[in-house]
Amino acid sequence: MGQLTTHVLDTMNGRPAAGMAVTLLRVEGDTAVELRRLQLDADGRAGGPLLQGPDFTAGRYRLVFEVAAYFQGQGVTLPEPPFFDRVPLDFGIADATQHYHVPLLTTPWAYSTYRGS
Repeated sequence: MGQLTTHVLDTMNGRPAAGMAVTLLRVEGDTAVELRRLQLDADGRAGGPLLQGPDFTAGRYRLVFEVAAYFQGQGVTLPEPPFFDRVPLDFGIADATQHYHVPLLTTPWAYSTYRGS
């Protein structure tokens, strides 16, 4: 059975991004519908799948990571406006029987992602 998971690493400090706020949306045309809003656990994970079972369907999705708020909460002084405030990642689920893992590696000034396992 397929599922969607995420994991965020704070590469500035070399640790999981515990407490970062993340929003999951389903994107249909020009409309994005919020499915879930959460804070990452101590390991920088959602604490389980973001989607699975009958809720996990093919389509377009967006994860929005609250990067600036996280780093400000870590005591990092950021300019106003911050270089990255929120990091939105748009991606597609083509096969809902597979596991889609969307990790984010981030600092206040850079980020990278990929389809993980």
